[in-house]
Amino acid sequence: MLREKSALEYRLAMYDALSQARADVDDWLVMAQEEISREDQGQDQGQDALEALAEYLGIFQQRLDETELSILLSGPDDDTAAILEIHPGAGGVDAQDWAEMLLRMYLRWAESRGFQVVELDRLFGEEAGIKSVTLQITGPYAYGQLKGEAGIHRLIRISPFDASGRRHTAFASVDVYPDIDTNIEIDVREEDLRIDVFRASGPGGQHVNRTNSAVRITHLPSNIVVQCQNEKSQLKNKTFAMKVLKARLYERELKELEAGKKADYASKDAIAFGSQIRTYTLQPYRLVKDHRSGAEDGNVDAVLDGRLDTFLRATLLYSHGEKKSA
Repeated sequence: MLREKSALEYRLAMYDALSQARADVDDWLVMAQEEISREDQGQDQGQDALEALAEYLGIFQQRLDETELSILLSGPDDDTAAILEIHPGAGGVDAQDWAEMLLRMYLRWAESRGFQVVELDRLFGEEAGIKSVTLQITGPYAYGQLKGEAGIHRLIRISPFDASGRRHTAFASVDVYPDIDTNIEIDVREEDLRIDVFRASGPGGQHVNRTNSAVRITHLPSNIVVQCQNEKSQLKNKTFAMKVLKARLYERELKELEAGKKADYASKDAIAFGSQIRTYTLQPYRLVKDHRSGAEDGNVDAVLDGRLDTFLRATLLYSHGEKKSA
């Protein structure tokens, strides 16, 4: 509920900022019209108002872009923190170095947004770079903004690890997961249960063997059957049986979640040629190109320094268009 409250407050603040930006544009538009229409005012006065109007139009455009982005970030887990993992692929030492370059890029991006980053795990390479790293990135809509980064990233450059100065291609994979609450709530409905009572068998005294104190519970949707006959009281046996049933249902949910993760991993493309979502070219020319949205940026240094908003936005728009056409 607190997370939902924060998300609603964030959207309200965004709406207020957009409304204020619109009001500022309207005020400066009226002022510019008045300045220009006054015959006794010089050109400089009208020019000042037009320049101020242009400035506030830029602010209004920025607020519009932020609002559009918030509309695109409407998935069930988009407002959660993100778990981001980076693994090198084909390319040897260059791939491990490339993985570390990607790590720096995402750290710089998170820093520019004021997001909190916690490094959960890092495995260093023997010669250079990293073998793997896991980050927790916390901020408004962190997962929603980063989810499009999941995939294979390719780097083309003159390798600093090649004495001959040849051009090399390296690959690294980025995985992004929502940092959701892992607590699984087990809701057992009475109508899903069949409860049978019977006399306990085996040692336990006359009372245990002569009364219907043993309890067997069958969970009809899953066909899980549990029973308890250790206690003299039927109520206690039922309580213990319910605990066992919830524990088994909990274990079943965990196995289904794990199976889903394994299926996602099995369907992931190889971290090599032909599967990249974005290419970062440093030689023979300089360009970053996203192969899904078609977004490009020739300032590779700025992108590697964390200027990712163009690609994040383009990917969200592309995904939104894919969903609408499906």
